[in-house]
Amino acid sequence: MAAPAAPAPFPWREVMAFGLGQLRWPPEIFWAASPREIFAASEALRRAPAGEPPARGTLEALMRDHPDGP
Repeated sequence: MAAPAAPAPFPWREVMAFGLGQLRWPPEIFWAASPREIFAASEALRRAPAGEPPARGTLEALMRDHPDGP
C-alpha cells in the first residue's frame, strides 16, 4: 500500500498577488483576513457581471447622491 500524498503547500504567492495586487487591500487588511474571506472576495469578483461602464450622467448622479467626503 502506497503512502498518502502530502498535501500541496498553501499558494501564498498567488493569494498575496490577488489580495494585495488585484483587490488592492492594504497589508493590514490582507493579513487580518482569513483564507475563507479572501476566497469569498475572489468568488465575488469572478461572479461580477462584465458589462459596459455606466453612462456619464449616471455616474455623475451617483457621485452627487453618494459623495466620498463630507
